[in-house]
Amino acid sequence: MKIEYKLQDKFDFVIFIPVILLIGLGLIAIYSSTLNHPTASGSFNKQLTWVLISLLVFFIVYFFPPRTFKLFSVSYYLLSIFMLVVVLFLGKTISGSKSWINFGSIGFQPAEFAKIGIILILSYWLTKKDVDINSFKDLLITLSIGILPAILVLMEPDMGTAIVFFVIILVMMFWSGISLFGLFVVLSPGIVIFSSLFGTIPFLLTLLLILTALAFFKQDLFTSTTIFVVNLGAGFVFDILFGYLQPHQQRRIISFLDPSADPLGSGYNALQAKVAIGSGGFLGKGFLAGNQTQLRFIPEQWTDFIYCVIGEEFGFLGSALVVILFLVLFVRILNISQLLNDKFGVLVLIGTVALFFSHFAINIGMNVGITPVVGLPLPFLSYGGSSLIVNMILIGMIMNIYKNRKYHS
Repeated sequence: MKIEYKLQDKFDFVIFIPVILLIGLGLIAIYSSTLNHPTASGSFNKQLTWVLISLLVFFIVYFFPPRTFKLFSVSYYLLSIFMLVVVLFLGKTISGSKSWINFGSIGFQPAEFAKIGIILILSYWLTKKDVDINSFKDLLITLSIGILPAILVLMEPDMGTAIVFFVIILVMMFWSGISLFGLFVVLSPGIVIFSSLFGTIPFLLTLLLILTALAFFKQDLFTSTTIFVVNLGAGFVFDILFGYLQPHQQRRIISFLDPSADPLGSGYNALQAKVAIGSGGFLGKGFLAGNQTQLRFIPEQWTDFIYCVIGEEFGFLGSALVVILFLVLFVRILNISQLLNDKFGVLVLIGTVALFFSHFAINIGMNVGITPVVGLPLPFLSYGGSSLIVNMILIGMIMNIYKNRKYHS
């Protein structure tokens, strides 16, 4: 018992076991969805190779000396920015997005590795003694640091990853003690833009809510007027941003608002995914027995729509198991953050939870038709080497911080 206690004290199985189970479920779903696919028959073996590589990377990161992550935060962030610029000029275009850099037969996505960079740099910046997140200057610097990689990712364009970056920025600022008014200032333009998706009336109602909130905060006239004008402009800027998106991304947004508008085009995946999950029932149709999966109704189902493979073949029980494993992971990471007094370590954990949760919520939302199809993988389950390695690096960082928590307390 004493040996077991010491092992758990250094190596957190409450995090590691759910992650391994999720990876295992992902391998099963990838095998099923690619078994009868003529162009993806080798995907399972490739993913298995990436799993082994990611586990090796995980243990390397786990054994890093304490303070390593803080020491290399700035340099890693700058390298991430450099790679995001390089991919815009030398990247390979896949599915309308120039997001891949290839070295021979091996390719990787700089945007995936930039997720680590944004978590580390914000953790470093927000823990500096002279930084006050509620001062206008420091708030502007924080937003600039976070938004720069998001803008570069949007230029690829990769709207899904950019959304994740914004979520990370907001959550980490909130955890750093930003005031309610500061959070309102940051969030309100995005809310206005989102409401404009649904037409003029929702847009005007949102502006009315903005005015009500400004009255509640009781700021001076100049500040209130400036914020309102910014929000008003955000609604009109949406048309410009919408025009900048690739045609297939525009169709995805339109299909989110009305999937039945183009059931054989941009709305096809979302509709078929809902059919697959719904047809699975409580127990599922059984491994390798899903009609939608085996008859290839959903293109590249082993990537962004891996969840509907599990829903169809393993039913509600399989789908619920995935959700439960993620919830265990989220709760455990948050519990570990409460053991730390070092703000840098806490913010790394919170930023990682924000990243995982945004992928989790948006991806599953895509599969059940409640969020737009923006091309985000489901962590640990979806096919992809870059994503899996980045996720395991983050898990290695969390467990390294847990192991060395005496240095963070």
